[in-house]
Amino acid sequence: MAAAKGTSVGSLGKLTELRQRIFFVIGALIVYRLGSFIPVPGVNPDAMANLIGQSGGILDMFNMFSGGSLGRFSVFALGVVPYISASIVVQMMGSVIPSLQALRKEGQSGQRQLTMYTRIGTVGLSAFQAFGIAVALMKQQTAGGVPVVYMPGVGFILSSVVGLTAGSLFLMWLGEQMTERGIGNGISLLIFAGIVAGLPNAVAHTLSMSSNGELSTIKLVMVVALVLAVTAFVVFMERAQRRITVNYARRSGGQRSYMNQTSHLPLKINMSGVIPPIFANSILMFPAMAATWGNASHQSRWLQNAVQVLTPGEPLYDIIYAVLVITFAFFYTAIVFNSQDTADNLKRSGALIPGIRPGRSTAEYIDSVMSRLTGVGALYLVLVCLVPTFMQNAWHVPFYFGGTSLLIVVVVVMDFTAQVQAHLVSHQYEGLLKKANLRRG
Repeated sequence: MAAAKGTSVGSLGKLTELRQRIFFVIGALIVYRLGSFIPVPGVNPDAMANLIGQSGGILDMFNMFSGGSLGRFSVFALGVVPYISASIVVQMMGSVIPSLQALRKEGQSGQRQLTMYTRIGTVGLSAFQAFGIAVALMKQQTAGGVPVVYMPGVGFILSSVVGLTAGSLFLMWLGEQMTERGIGNGISLLIFAGIVAGLPNAVAHTLSMSSNGELSTIKLVMVVALVLAVTAFVVFMERAQRRITVNYARRSGGQRSYMNQTSHLPLKINMSGVIPPIFANSILMFPAMAATWGNASHQSRWLQNAVQVLTPGEPLYDIIYAVLVITFAFFYTAIVFNSQDTADNLKRSGALIPGIRPGRSTAEYIDSVMSRLTGVGALYLVLVCLVPTFMQNAWHVPFYFGGTSLLIVVVVVMDFTAQVQAHLVSHQYEGLLKKANLRRG
């Protein structure tokens, strides 16, 4: 009852900080959606929409992650992919370069330095990708019988590079502000907003397919059932934990003596969250996009072959995607979880795992358990991301019902809800402390 009262609407109105954080997130998402309709000068929007519609495949997925910005060629067309790519590079280099490894161990000051390197990398990648897109669009010439670029030339390239780079940097800044002043991870929330923005049209398109006979009623019911099943499976796996028993030795303090106590060390099955699928998509998107926009050239037949094999649902694409997801799952888990640090913390607190010696043996045991859990978690990510893709190819269901998009939406919602509940519990705990202090006074 106390928890229910603490989470009531009335108590929510008293949570000034939580209310401000939620309003800040909502305001930032509104700004993001408004900015996705600001076009880069010089591009025919109808031709751009035709180009996306004709290309399909990976461009549809990229357009989904950008909230439709690519189809409108807005200043946010690059989305947060350059920032994610720069983060991948910095994190990978931080694992192999000694100087960057030292920065990771310096706490907040080192993290600020790594963040600066990520921002610099984002600028470089954004400018490079914007230049490539501008040149590719000029080579495309027409789409659907209408010109893609009104006035090709240096002016268009310059305006595209400046506009797209500025838009990507603004999203990077907006995501960081949402993380710091809002609730949840800002970059994940921006991707989440882009996916959710297209859900109404995806639902309407699916229903129209059913009414036109393109999708039978039985298949429609199976699509709904599969979406619900994947959602439930994701929730179950994201909450799943392996609890390692930990015993605390007898400790004496003053007149009190604490007997042996037993606790648990919780280890999540999927420690990496939605990062591996996002990383894998960011790597596969741009080669396929460059191949798609370059297929108008008769001299680039290899690009035409590349776009055919790098299409979601193709065997080679699925294999590469699965390998990347598994690789990034292990890589990112190794970054966010250090078994040696965990073993050292247990040793300092006087805790030990039954049957395992403190120190190095404990670290090796935790590492072995974590490796097995990460293997299961990586296979779970591959299963969730690829199985619905087969459904899309068989029944031509929109990408919004794919495993990657569902995974991102469900995990981001769970993380957002968990952080809101943490704020509510913290507020309730502070209220109980104040009452206890008043009684003592």
